[in-house]
Amino acid sequence: MAKLLTPDICVIGAGSAGLSVAAAAAAFGVDVVLIEKGLMGGDCLNYGCVPSKALLAAAKAADNVRKAAGFGVGAPEPEIDFARANDHVRHVIGTIEPHDSQERFEGLGVTVLRSPAEFTGPDTVKAGDTEIRARRFVIATGSSALVPPIPGLDQVPFLTNESLFDLRRLPEHLAIIGGGPIGLEMAQAHRRLGAKVTVFEAQKALGKDDPEMAAIVLERLRAEGIEILEETAVEKVDGADGKVTVHGKGKDGSVLSITADQLLVAAGRAPNVAGLGLEKAGIAFDRKGIAVDQGLRASNNNVYAIGDVAGGLQFTHVAGYQAGLVIRAILFRLPIKMNADIVPWVTYTSPELGHVGLSEEQARARFGDKVRVLTADYAGNDRAQAEGRTIGRLKLFAGPRGRLLGAEVAGEQAGEIINLLSLALSKNMTMKDLAGFIAPYPTLGELVRRAAISYYAEAPKNVWVRRVIAFLRKFG
Repeated sequence: MAKLLTPDICVIGAGSAGLSVAAAAAAFGVDVVLIEKGLMGGDCLNYGCVPSKALLAAAKAADNVRKAAGFGVGAPEPEIDFARANDHVRHVIGTIEPHDSQERFEGLGVTVLRSPAEFTGPDTVKAGDTEIRARRFVIATGSSALVPPIPGLDQVPFLTNESLFDLRRLPEHLAIIGGGPIGLEMAQAHRRLGAKVTVFEAQKALGKDDPEMAAIVLERLRAEGIEILEETAVEKVDGADGKVTVHGKGKDGSVLSITADQLLVAAGRAPNVAGLGLEKAGIAFDRKGIAVDQGLRASNNNVYAIGDVAGGLQFTHVAGYQAGLVIRAILFRLPIKMNADIVPWVTYTSPELGHVGLSEEQARARFGDKVRVLTADYAGNDRAQAEGRTIGRLKLFAGPRGRLLGAEVAGEQAGEIINLLSLALSKNMTMKDLAGFIAPYPTLGELVRRAAISYYAEAPKNVWVRRVIAFLRKFG
């Protein structure tokens, strides 16, 4: 006989979004059931953000050795032990893992069920031999690597982010399908660790980012020896003798074939909706994910969907942001509305590529010629000069009355700089605010202040005011 549970909230999926909801609800003494069929921590901990950044850190260490001579430090070509680099990845996952563990959440008072979940009706879910009838359901099942229908792909071995970090031997030649953030981060990591890397991208690499800023990153990656084939569609894949050959066709009709010993498919993400029985619960969905309104509610009013499974921006921090909104809605009955305009993101290549707010195109579409683009180059920053990290640029988009609308950063520590700008954007700050704060010298954060000060460069007519501004731009 099935066991029956009647919690206030049933959360399906123990990734970033689901864990955040479960932990917050339990902290308020709410009865919560958390269901997870796979690994606790979800994609981010086990296959995504955590292992990829750990591998990038190992690759950056190797690159620093290669560049040491430029600082007067003699160093031979680094000896790469790829298995030990993988050990570092495993160690980082293992260190963070207890925070997301079943034991920790049960200690918080959450009932954790390790089984596939399936809706059997509008207000009922079955997980193993347990039936759950909850007041509210939160679906947070995340996403998985999208495997495109490329002829021959199902006939050859290939990697996704779920298997890439199991490699113990460095590929001699790694071919990658997909020139987005995941594909290019892993391209640079493996190139710096000694592999030859070829990337196929059917459109423009980093196509969702500002073209000017993306070009800065792509130029650096190519300079490191990564072959990036843009506007090159993969027509078929075949293999023999433990090798995989990728056949591509360029926009101009040119045909090429690349043979590698490993193939990584990084062509996007697909929402995890299979097997959930969404139809039985009256929950609308399509290939992009579960359809939700501005309050993250599904077509079944008792159900919320958050994180990657709801489509939209697929980032761990977005999942956490949405979890907080849903907690406000369920526990405090407050109206919620996701604001995508304040969401930042970062591609962790070197140089990094960061974004927050409106793009230049979006800003001009809303505010027309009232938008001003303010820039500051890394080459003009003293800290960047001292560390030999002068490749990069910061852009601010200022709207009416100097309000910050968005920002782009390509360069060293772009993600950290975007942190400051994300706060400024969420608080509706203006160029006056960004020009008026005191930045410790020398820091890369001075780039923000320098760009903001330039907003006032054309305004004053008084020669003495112009001289003051010129002095601030040079020494401030």
